[in-house]
Amino acid sequence: MRHIICMKWGTKYEPYYVNNLYAMARRHLTGEFRFVCLTDDSEGIRPEVDCFPIPPVEIAPEAAGVRDRAWKKLTTFSPVLKDEYGLEGTALFLDLDVVVVGSLDDFFTQPGEFLIIKDYRRPWRVTGNSSVYRFEIGALPDVLQYFRDHEVEMRERFRNEQTYLSDYLHSKGKLKYWPSDWCPSFKYHGIPLWPSNYWRRPFVPDGARIVIFHGECNPPDALAGRRNRRFRFIRPATWVAEHWHE
Repeated sequence: MRHIICMKWGTKYEPYYVNNLYAMARRHLTGEFRFVCLTDDSEGIRPEVDCFPIPPVEIAPEAAGVRDRAWKKLTTFSPVLKDEYGLEGTALFLDLDVVVVGSLDDFFTQPGEFLIIKDYRRPWRVTGNSSVYRFEIGALPDVLQYFRDHEVEMRERFRNEQTYLSDYLHSKGKLKYWPSDWCPSFKYHGIPLWPSNYWRRPFVPDGARIVIFHGECNPPDALAGRRNRRFRFIRPATWVAEHWHE
């Protein structure tokens, strides 16, 4: 059984992010699959999505004022998914703020035990971007358990969940990366170079399957031509509206 899993907690993302993600997956994945959202609030999420509580993290919460380091995403490796929720098979995890623009079929057949996006800015590091990763449900429980057992050390050593996840699975010889053109970054690969960004619109890079939004703007911001950093102008990314909808 193929699963697409996303996670929504807190108030950062409205339910329509989940609904749009489901719709994009349905348009770009052939055959049957199950769409799962691990969440603390299922209100407003479309009925085709199976919602389950986020498994217990059992680690210290982020300190007041500290940016959320997404440690909750490590619970996708919790035995709860298989033992209590009855999920079995291959899971493709997608962040809520990605935009699917091409076929997802090959994400389920690409060889590898665990696949993740290669770091964009520092390709010499093993670090991956966890906006898109694939694993077998229930097959890697040690990822979460090791973190729980060494929480203080891991949080001091690693900046966020994806740096820990990449390093840990690399140490086990299980880390592989998606083909480089499948999951481009909007801000690194989809914005025209200065000064042409003032008259050219953002674009979908060649070969893209999933465009990743991280750091500066999310899909609605890109569609409106907004960035959260000064002196980094973009025109509206009108292509977003063609894909990011129910």
